[in-house]
Amino acid sequence: MILDEMEKKLRPPELELKPYPPKVITLADGQKMVVRECQREEIGVLLETVFPLMQVESDFYDIVAARMFAELLGWYRYRVANEFVMVGAIDGEIAGIVNSRLVDGKVGMSLHTMTIRRGLRIGAQLFAAKMEHHLEILGQDEVWIVAESPNGFKRWMIEYELEDRSSQFPAIRHELGGVPTFVLTRKLYDAVRDQKVTGTRPVDAALLKTAEVLRAPDKYPQIPGFRRE
Repeated sequence: MILDEMEKKLRPPELELKPYPPKVITLADGQKMVVRECQREEIGVLLETVFPLMQVESDFYDIVAARMFAELLGWYRYRVANEFVMVGAIDGEIAGIVNSRLVDGKVGMSLHTMTIRRGLRIGAQLFAAKMEHHLEILGQDEVWIVAESPNGFKRWMIEYELEDRSSQFPAIRHELGGVPTFVLTRKLYDAVRDQKVTGTRPVDAALLKTAEVLRAPDKYPQIPGFRRE
């Protein structure tokens, strides 16, 4: 693609990010979930997965889906700096999506975590993988995190015992609108890492191939309030 001069000016500067090495997580029901990073060329299936959830009010799926949809589109259109997107896939079907970005080399900005298949702690597993990417693979010092639902607050703020930086507003302010900002430092991460971060590497070649081509879910039966128009 040949970029004209105006497009070059519109695009944010990008840090060169190390790729996330795929891993496999054995879920509570015995299924194997491949966790891997996505590429921009896969935007279609990601948007297809997220779009139907913008109508679901329960558990704040609507706002999370709407914001994630925009963030994914911004990533695809090169309008968000240093964003990365990861999925958990079971037999190629997307079971969950997480996205995040780097403010700079030291500070990460967690964006969203969306669970498609509920009841297996897939969201928790993918959030932990996202933190693993920030702090271990990319070598960052801390990640800024907010929650938009009570469930998210319990999963992240309480379970990780995150550091509350909301009193430092506006000096410490997450991009998602000024809600209370919490921080996962390397020290806090190291304290819970063995409990939270699971999975094994390398992934068997045959299993990894099942996640090579992603597909959107046919149904969203575990999500309360979902209906397909």
